[in-house]
Amino acid sequence: MSRIVYSILLCSGVLFSACGNESTTNNTAETTTEETSLPPTTPAEKPQSNLGEAGTEKLMQTLQQYYALKDALVASDAAQTTTVATAFITTVEGLEQALNDPKHALSASLTTLKTEAKAIVAAKDDVEKQRIPFEKVSDAMYQLVSDAALKHVGIYRQYCPMAFNDKGAYWLSHEEHIRNPYFGKKMLTCGEVTDTLQ
Repeated sequence: MSRIVYSILLCSGVLFSACGNESTTNNTAETTTEETSLPPTTPAEKPQSNLGEAGTEKLMQTLQQYYALKDALVASDAAQTTTVATAFITTVEGLEQALNDPKHALSASLTTLKTEAKAIVAAKDDVEKQRIPFEKVSDAMYQLVSDAALKHVGIYRQYCPMAFNDKGAYWLSHEEHIRNPYFGKKMLTCGEVTDTLQ
């Protein structure tokens, strides 16, 4: 019952931050490193999807690696982003092996994830160039978790309207408050939650 109340409170408290608010940015910049430690999934909260147990486990590992990739970009750390993107590719390949079907409905998303993560690795010393393929990684990740019908895990789809010269771009987070991977501490809280997958 407390989880239901908590989810309602989270959904009703959607954060609509002003994109250029530097005072908020400065106050929250120190908290970025705390995002990397995610709460473990207990057996009672074990996510379910239409992939079966093995596929769901691999999908959750992929999602955790995605969050680590996002956090490295939030920190504007090109070297860490390269390291995490390399691990992310391996995790995606593990999910492909668990599916064991090249024509699986999720295969297109997995191919995009690998291709764009390799582009992140290739841009190893330039965090701004790494952010460009991260947009496609984020869109493919959202498609993947949506198509897999992943349930009982809080995923927030967030959006920054100022990314890429005001074209706008999405990303996923395990928490509601905004930590912008496209600007890092320059505009850490620029963005809003546009969708939740609970």
